[in-house]
Order: sequence, then structure tokens, then C-alpha cells
Amino acid sequence: MKRQFLKTVAAVAVASVTLGWGSAAMAADITGAGATFPFPIYAKWAEEYKKVTGTGLNYQSIGSSGGIRQIRAKTVAFGASDAPVPGNELERDGMVQFPAIIGGTVPVFNLDGFGKGELRITGPVLAEMFMGKISKWNDPKIAALNPGKNLPDLAITVVHRADGSGTTFNWTDYLSAVSKEWADTVGKGAAVKWPAPTSVGGKGNEGVAANVSRIKGSIGYVEYAYAKKNNIPVMQLQNRNGKYVMPDDTTFAAAAAGADWFSVPGMGISLVNQPGDNAYPVVTASFILMYKEPTNKAESAEVLKFFDWAFKNGKQMALDLEYVPLPDKLTAEIRSKVWSQINTK
Repeated sequence: MKRQFLKTVAAVAVASVTLGWGSAAMAADITGAGATFPFPIYAKWAEEYKKVTGTGLNYQSIGSSGGIRQIRAKTVAFGASDAPVPGNELERDGMVQFPAIIGGTVPVFNLDGFGKGELRITGPVLAEMFMGKISKWNDPKIAALNPGKNLPDLAITVVHRADGSGTTFNWTDYLSAVSKEWADTVGKGAAVKWPAPTSVGGKGNEGVAANVSRIKGSIGYVEYAYAKKNNIPVMQLQNRNGKYVMPDDTTFAAAAAGADWFSVPGMGISLVNQPGDNAYPVVTASFILMYKEPTNKAESAEVLKFFDWAFKNGKQMALDLEYVPLPDKLTAEIRSKVWSQINTK
């Protein structure tokens, strides 16, 4: 009953768009839709690109699953997803896929007296919290990771995505990698059945950030830019090498350093739980989906111009928002191996 009440409250609450840009459109020259994870950097790139070229971007920040639906329905020129589409589906649909930006998913929390980086957590303990097996903040397993901290006897409310989400895919991919019980009982996906009895859903990274900000004792997961923009505390997270690391562009880059992007069709590799003392363990690329034979060739050409400009000119903007821009060698390969398959003539 309590769980249903919390979900009902979340469903009727109108979460504000907490990044200050709104997920509705800018100009209507290029159309795209999908992941909320990269929305902050796409919005920034679009703002600067329009100043330079006069071409605007209408990007609907509706979640990865929505972006995949929109591009398959051919209502937008590109779809965006943090959950990569498998190679066989790309082939079936006549689409290509390429990464556009790299970022991290972070555990955020709302606990009086604790700020950014003042709590430590491990992947297995996080999995137990999100399963509801650890239900109080003063649980011995959390206390053991945080000696000397005065943890309250307060119930944990899990905040998760209510929509199909690449951020959820990244988060559950990680939890599946560090917890066999999670992998066996919940698994990974853009949408999963959340097992914690006290849980609240939020739409988009915006909705999760808003709910964590207002619910005392809550824990959730968002793309790091949303935590940073809204001053929501994040935890130190233990990585594969046993080191506790904080999220930022350097620890995200460390996780992506050894990536073999063309080892799988569609470049859809997983960057979770990578080795390295400085590697942040929950990292993903956000991907762009486009048709090889687009209905509107001129608009698809404009999409490629936009991302070409962003790859060349948008690196510092990405770093300012704690994303990791793709290296020049990789973007050159994307142009030659992926964009060359898109017929814009």
C-alpha cells in the first residue's frame, strides 16, 4: 500500500524541468528525440550552433525508448539512446548508430547532514539498497563503509525512472555486473521491474532529480550534469580496482580509455565496471540513430553538419558540463565508417 501511495504521488506530481533549458523545442530546422542523459550538452551545442549557422535544433528530451520509437516511426531525423540498439536490429531497420558523447550515471541522495562525496558506497551494497534488502540508512553494511558517520535510522526511498531510459539501462547494466543476485532477479534493461517496496518513479533525468531533491532519505540515479546543476549530493563509488572515486570528466575518461568501439556492430559497447584506479564504474556513451536511406535527405545532411561541428568545436562545452568528448581519432572513424553509409544526396 505504501509503495502504491508513493507511486501515485509521483505520478500526479508535475516535476519541473530542473536544468533550466526545458525539454521542449528550440528552433525547428533539425528534429531529434530521445535520451535525457545527453540533453544538457545537446542543448548547449544547439545554442552555440544556431549563433554560428542560423540552423536550430528541435530536440525532444523524452527518454531513450521514446527516441527509438520516434526514429522508427520516421517522425524525426535522428533518434538518441543511451541503450545501444543491437546490430541485428540496426541491419533490419536500415539504420546506423554512432556515439556522440560520453558521461556517467551517479548515485544521488537526500540525507540531512551529508553533502557531496561525504558517503562511500559499493556496487553490491547499492544493489541491495535498490532491491529493498537494505531499507534503512543506518544499516550495518552502509555503516561499515562509513566509519565514524552518524547515519540516521531513516527509511530509504528508491527513486527510479518511470519511462524507458538509457540511463536505467546503464545503471542496471552496472548493478548486474557487480551483483549476481541483481543480475539473476532483476537484470538490465531500459525498463525493469523495481523490487524495492518503497520506491518512486520520475520521468526523465529531470524527474528523478526533482524527486530526490524533495524526498528526505531518498536515493536515485541520474546523469551527472543533472546532479551538478541541481546541487544534489553524490556518493563516492568503489570501482573495479577497489578505489573510491568521484564522478567527473577525468574519471569518466579513464573508464572509456581502452574502449574498442568497432568490436561490436553499431559500436554499442558497455563501459561499466572498467579496470583502472581512476576509472568511474558507471559510464556510458549516448548514441545517435539515423537511416542509411533517409526520407528527408537534406535534413539528415544538416544533422551530420551539426554533429561534425559539435565534434570539432564542442569539446570544452562538454567538459564544462562534466561530459567526455569523443577523441578526434574516433570521430574521424565515425565520419569514414558510419556517416559514409548515410545517403544524403
